[in-house]
Amino acid sequence: MKLGNWTLRLPRARWARIGLGVGLIIGGVLGFLPVLGFWMIPVGVLVLSQDIASVRRFRRKVELWWARRRRARREI
Repeated sequence: MKLGNWTLRLPRARWARIGLGVGLIIGGVLGFLPVLGFWMIPVGVLVLSQDIASVRRFRRKVELWWARRRRARREI
């Protein structure tokens, strides 16, 4: 998976990617704790979007919304 200039190597097994994504989201919910952070929620969604179609659609909608928002702010 590529995030900007970063490349993340994900497990090849589908069940491992789903477990990793769910674990990241659960850890992100506990972001108020010192080691964990809220950054884990969007990363978990990205990992889950590799295997789950509904999460992929949600991610794509958010990407389009974000792009339109950025474009609208540049035009102001």
